[in-house]
Amino acid sequence: MKIRRHCLLAILTLLAGSPVMGQVPESITTPDKVETRIGTLDFQDGLPSKETLDAVYDDLDFSHAVRAFADTLQGVSICAVRKGLRDVGVKDNEVIIFSELMDAKSLFLTANCDTVYVIGGFDLSSGPMVIEVPPQVLGTVQDAWFRWVIDVGMPGPDRGAGGKYLIVPPGYEGALPAGEFNVAHSRTVHGVWFARAFLADGDDPKPTVERIKKYTKVYPYSPGGVGTPIAEFLAGKAKLGPITEPPATVIHEGSGKVMNTIPPNDWSYYEMLNEVVQGEPATALDPELMGPIAAIGIVKGKPFAPDARMKKILAEALDVANAASRSLFMSPRDRSWYYYEDANWQNMLFATGYEFETPIPLITKEGVKPFPATGYRQLDARRAFFYGVTGITPAMAMRLPGIGSTYLWTMVDSDQNYFDGGKTYKVTLPKDIPAEKFWSFTLYDTMTRSMLDTPQRFPRAGSQSYPSPAAEASADGSTTIYFGPTQPKGIARGNWIQTIPGKSFIPALRLYSPLEPFFNKQWRPSEVELVD
Repeated sequence: MKIRRHCLLAILTLLAGSPVMGQVPESITTPDKVETRIGTLDFQDGLPSKETLDAVYDDLDFSHAVRAFADTLQGVSICAVRKGLRDVGVKDNEVIIFSELMDAKSLFLTANCDTVYVIGGFDLSSGPMVIEVPPQVLGTVQDAWFRWVIDVGMPGPDRGAGGKYLIVPPGYEGALPAGEFNVAHSRTVHGVWFARAFLADGDDPKPTVERIKKYTKVYPYSPGGVGTPIAEFLAGKAKLGPITEPPATVIHEGSGKVMNTIPPNDWSYYEMLNEVVQGEPATALDPELMGPIAAIGIVKGKPFAPDARMKKILAEALDVANAASRSLFMSPRDRSWYYYEDANWQNMLFATGYEFETPIPLITKEGVKPFPATGYRQLDARRAFFYGVTGITPAMAMRLPGIGSTYLWTMVDSDQNYFDGGKTYKVTLPKDIPAEKFWSFTLYDTMTRSMLDTPQRFPRAGSQSYPSPAAEASADGSTTIYFGPTQPKGIARGNWIQTIPGKSFIPALRLYSPLEPFFNKQWRPSEVELVD
């Protein structure tokens, strides 16, 4: 009997620390009242009150709307580019060229005024399109969600010799040519392509413009024509069509025109987002990214018609999402985005790569040394990048000397203060600037992220002598550039970029065909210092 009594006591002791029947562990309960950032939430026996339901669902819709901006801003950005082109008469599958360079009147995210731009939107709804690019350009093709499709020109398969690119729409089942074209498959029906070309001898755009106009062509692909071997027809793999001259490409002049290609942050943002969703296949974007868009009422094949409650939430979410995106771009808190550990110059792509996931591979004497995949997307970096920049490609995120271009920018001076357009600053580039082609500084408007619009028209300084005089080096080989409202006394015109009192700005350094001293950080610019 005593043994039984001791066994029972032992069992009861073991159970004393465990929940007994009918007792719910506190860790899985929801208190009757929960204090949160959206207010006090009431739950009676786990049941949300009417007021709690209203608060929770408002916050849930708000969260979806913020994500719809943060994760898919790039799609609206492409839509804004195509709209800006249409506004000046450039239809899809046509081309605009800036023969006298792009200036500060047109609004383009961080474009430059050092190279000749050729830009076009594309529409693949009638089938594949051919883009013929001229020799010696740097370019890329982007789909409607701003994803990289293929590089063209020097970083692309033609390697600067010029070539034909066949852009294929999603779901295309027809035969494709062999050998004649560089074939690339777009996941969307619409998109944008653009290329930049260097000036002849750094000071004359005319020969470059003539070459672009001569060799640039955009036209529909004709199945069975050029690129289709007779053997494939005989094998029953392809039909045979006539060899015909493609229709002439419509080329517009861009210099002197004013257009806005910046994604909006008012209600028209949602309207443009809806335009992108309606114009592309339902499967064009990852379902996880499309989820928040659908949650706020933007669904392919359905009208976007939010009620008054939802409109209020969407408007507030837009304000918050825009503020967060602007803050990430203007004042990043992640030190890995900065190129030097102890400096303000930044470019997040070196840490994230062009897909915002794995850092840019190292280039060693033994070859390419890739970093291991991180397995996660750096969402803040992607969000900041697309808020301020147009174009994404591996060519913007590589450490290969002598090819492509690289960029550094800073939002603050050496004292960690934002720039004041009423003051004068200077930055010094040590001798032997590591740019095989050329280098330049460009100033951007902090509000528009476009070139700073001043009486100078072209807010740049650099090694080229067009469209403003080339910068002059000092006796020791270094070059100092000044940013200020008036040209400093004793400073050459080519070493000064004008600013505007009462307006801040962003200095950006470009190195075209950067060299090894930049990548190994043996060479680095000074911080931007306040002069007076």
